[in-house]
Amino acid sequence: MMPSPARMKQDNALLVKTQRDFRRAADVIADAWSTFPVVAAIAVIGSVARPLWKEVPRFAEYRRRRIRLWHECKDVDLAVWIDDQSLLGTLRRVMAVALRKEREQCPTFGVADHQVDTFLFAPGTDAYLGRLCHFNACPKARPECAVAACGATPFNRVFPGFRVYHDILADVDVAMLYDRTARRRRSALDLPGPAEEV
Repeated sequence: MMPSPARMKQDNALLVKTQRDFRRAADVIADAWSTFPVVAAIAVIGSVARPLWKEVPRFAEYRRRRIRLWHECKDVDLAVWIDDQSLLGTLRRVMAVALRKEREQCPTFGVADHQVDTFLFAPGTDAYLGRLCHFNACPKARPECAVAACGATPFNRVFPGFRVYHDILADVDVAMLYDRTARRRRSALDLPGPAEEV
């Protein structure tokens, strides 16, 4: 069955709201983490940082008919430059608490900590250090924790075979939310939205 124009408008609006919620989550996390002296900088990266674009989505009724909708953001990717990884467990906990408080204040905001993917980098060199783990203990009795070197630094998760894309930090100047020198640089909510009306 062909989706109605009203349904397409509603689905597009939901996809735009999802990106906006992820941007709001990035701001909430940046505010919480910027209080830690070990955090040198925080940027939002990936599709949440860019204006949405139209594409044929995974939803069957649209895919079969090649109807394009706004890109579906599935999580928010953050880049964090950190001097010392000994506080990763604390940063994970602070993020979870900050997002929970935001959900309590605004029931329409629905981002949880497991929807945040944090890539860790060394200040100065941009060397990739790993990813912030979502589990509340390290190690946890989960298959993911059995990966070689995972948890060698507590709460630094290792993904087997993962290689960071060469251009992962290409747009960080545009989407840098915080750095130690300039402090809070911008809100993710001020990043450009879709280029056309929903």
